[in-house]
Amino acid sequence: MSNPTKFRRFGVMLDFSRNAVMNLPSIKKWIDLTADMGYNTLLLYMEDTYEVDNQPYFGHLRGRYSQKELKEIDDYAFEKGMEVIPCIQTLAHLNAIFRWPHYMKMWDCDDILLAGDDKVYQLVEDMFSTLAKCFRSRVVNIGMDEAHMLGRGQYMTKNGVHDRSEILVDHLNKVAKIAAGHGLEVTMWADMFFRLASGGDYYVEELHVSDEVKAKIPDNVNLIYWDYYSSDKKRYDKQIKMHSAIKEGIWFAGGIWSWTGFTPHNSFSIDATTAALESCIENKVENVFLTMWGDNGSECSKFSCLPALYYSAEYAKGNTDLEAIKKGFEEKYGIPFDTFMLLELTGTPDARKADHPLNPAKYMLYNDCFMGIFDGTVEDSDAASYTVCAEKLAAMKNEPTWGYLFETMEALCNAMALKYDIGLRTRKAYLAKDKKALSALIADYTKLIEKITLFYTAFKNQWEKENKPHGFDVQDIRLGGLIRRVEHCKERLQSYLDGKLERIEELEEPVLDWQGKGEVETAGAIPYNQWKNNFTANVI
Repeated sequence: MSNPTKFRRFGVMLDFSRNAVMNLPSIKKWIDLTADMGYNTLLLYMEDTYEVDNQPYFGHLRGRYSQKELKEIDDYAFEKGMEVIPCIQTLAHLNAIFRWPHYMKMWDCDDILLAGDDKVYQLVEDMFSTLAKCFRSRVVNIGMDEAHMLGRGQYMTKNGVHDRSEILVDHLNKVAKIAAGHGLEVTMWADMFFRLASGGDYYVEELHVSDEVKAKIPDNVNLIYWDYYSSDKKRYDKQIKMHSAIKEGIWFAGGIWSWTGFTPHNSFSIDATTAALESCIENKVENVFLTMWGDNGSECSKFSCLPALYYSAEYAKGNTDLEAIKKGFEEKYGIPFDTFMLLELTGTPDARKADHPLNPAKYMLYNDCFMGIFDGTVEDSDAASYTVCAEKLAAMKNEPTWGYLFETMEALCNAMALKYDIGLRTRKAYLAKDKKALSALIADYTKLIEKITLFYTAFKNQWEKENKPHGFDVQDIRLGGLIRRVEHCKERLQSYLDGKLERIEELEEPVLDWQGKGEVETAGAIPYNQWKNNFTANVI
């Protein structure tokens, strides 16, 4: 395993559990790119998207990797000097399997397995048996994060009220014992120890985990401190020390922000990763990786994060000169670093400096033209900023390797330039009874349908180039539903203008601040990434 960085392992974790499962040509391309940068580890986050012995429903219809595909990925990475570590779940984050009645008998509540149940440990046995024969690495990430309701569902019905730290540690010991039987060392996300000891919080100022609980953590288990929200090195220093007090030899997981919609957040990723890597180097953390999640649909291309990936690799090697990094990037990829950064929609609210990435290009795309849950966030110059950005992106869409990424983002910007404030403009004209303005808006609705359709086509092409087809059915439903909804709003607007409809009730509703402050005019861009609560206030 080659290692030009300051760490024993330095890798990237790709999320293949939120609908986008990267196809084999793309994952081989990814291995080539990251190995060339200096990464020596690839982590595959697969909640249920891998074939498991004796479990035909596990990952069924989800684009899961076959065991043959897993072996092919591992072999290809090995040739490039990379270790492949599977990242699975053995407690929570398994909501997808509970759609099948077969797994309901293993269910506690929410997305959590029923700790202590024999059938659960047979499932875990099948998981480890499969992974042990598919990967050379003897390390498996077993998850166990964010099990907020552990022991509060069927577990409580069957066993009564138990100390939840004890439930966690007992389950961990059973899982670790099964792993050890296959010669495997395991890592797990550390947040549950913090949450159970602190009353629910993870990033706390101080923490006391009892010596009794610490002593029960198995020898073959290593904890992972995960954090991608801060550019304050002192925060990472403090958290590393607190995690190390639970168990020595912690791993660290940062983040390359690919999980808030269609666009990457390279700038924020660079700021957070700089502080995190500096702290990890100083505190002698040996194993470091950067997560690339795909929350709420995995719309963002992982390849659009190339600038942050390259920057992080250079920083991990000790190259902290930004101008030198930018020069090296252009020499290697033939595109100026700052030009590639346009994919985060520079100059629009999506790339606005904030203490958390903002993603209006997603939530305002789906914001309803009449009901407008997020109309209160719109500012006057927002829509026009997407027109300017689209013009810059258009210049790169014929670039032979990465042009398709720019084409997708240009199409999104063109749609956003019309869509961003169309609800406000419609409501304003309607309440003013300005039928001339409403009549002119009919043309905008027509153009908007065309622009969203063009974006759909570009996005579909991007998805099919990079991923298996599974999971795009969700995008068909979302974008297809959006197009039909815009058509319906246009039809009702025309009916109102023709006198067939006396009023448009939704447009008579007040615009409320989404965060609960009552009626507002503008509030500015926010972070929000839940489509079903974004698209409508009604029940999906």
